[in-house]
Amino acid sequence: MQTAANLMPIPGHVDPVPVPRAPSLRADGRIDLIGLTKEQLRQTLLDAGMELKQAKLRGKQIFHWLYNRGATEFAQMTDIAKAQHPWLTERFVVGRPEVVEAQVSTDGTRKWLLRSPDGQDYEAVFIPDADRGTLCVSSQVGCTLNCTFCHTGTMRLVRNLTAGEIVGQVMLARDALGEWPSQPEGRMLTNIVMMGMGEPLYNFDAVRDALKLVMDGDGLALSKRRITLSTSGVVPMMARAGAEIGVNLAVSLHAVTKEVRDEIVPLNRKYGIEELLQACADYPGANNARRITFEYVMLKDKNDSDADAHELVRLLRHYDLPAKVNLIPFNPWPGANYECSTPDRIRSFSDIVFEGGISAPVRTPRGRDIDAACGQLKTAAEKKSRAELDREAAALVA
Repeated sequence: MQTAANLMPIPGHVDPVPVPRAPSLRADGRIDLIGLTKEQLRQTLLDAGMELKQAKLRGKQIFHWLYNRGATEFAQMTDIAKAQHPWLTERFVVGRPEVVEAQVSTDGTRKWLLRSPDGQDYEAVFIPDADRGTLCVSSQVGCTLNCTFCHTGTMRLVRNLTAGEIVGQVMLARDALGEWPSQPEGRMLTNIVMMGMGEPLYNFDAVRDALKLVMDGDGLALSKRRITLSTSGVVPMMARAGAEIGVNLAVSLHAVTKEVRDEIVPLNRKYGIEELLQACADYPGANNARRITFEYVMLKDKNDSDADAHELVRLLRHYDLPAKVNLIPFNPWPGANYECSTPDRIRSFSDIVFEGGISAPVRTPRGRDIDAACGQLKTAAEKKSRAELDREAAALVA
């Protein structure tokens, strides 16, 4: 008979156990349609009492208005009979995240502090460039990973975001940019990165379902080649992400030795560097045209030596990885125990990796003045865990 110790032999980070639970009901009892697929929309209309043939038709029409046209009210859905609008409005709502605060950086970066109906805060960031516009999307309220250089990592995990809350961030950005209806050409929001708050592969189902809505040609219609999912190395889920989502992969590597990565990315104690890089080598669809991005935050006197750079080249070549390395100057935050590497040190590190035949651009920090840069996202308010909210709700009933 196995003991608990036998089942968990590796000290350190423990995978959170996802417990499926129904989304919180809105206070008004209506169902939010954002996040539902065509089939789910049809079934939701059926469950509300609509006749089957009509539910099929209305489901397709509503899907188009939600995800292609950006409608936020049923009155805008002009091909649905006006007589049916009150019936829909009484039972359903087309939601958007509540915007608590919207900030714009001096460099044009936009950050939204968003709030869910159950009072949880999370953030999304839009980064405009000359040839693209990238939306950084959150997958969780808080994070379990405790990466020591990351401000988000100092938050506790409150809960996973729903598929509707994830895709809602994209739709809110489209609202703000005036980019409805969806169209493939001429839009500012061209790319999505799942690099906001949380570890996407610890909220796999909701992230997958949200990104499928984003990629649906009848909906938001963004190519999977323009979407990147970032993970700190949840190895068992990486192959599944490649098979079921199929977007580009980014890996938060940040160190090349066990000792240093154990410290700054504690997940390394469970899934080590070699296991992680092998999972990258096995990732479906990775090739020279769709390289895996390795994110590497530059920490002074911690992971930035010439020896570290040479070892990074050796590791990536050993696993024959189609790779690009993003060197990220450390973005400071109050209480951080690290400093950013000097510009000369970063340049030397980059040169060594380039000489090894691997692209290693230095990412220009964006949105630092509004705490929107990489590793800086953290909602100001400490939020209560779902268990605490459940206990308080039970106490009120009693």
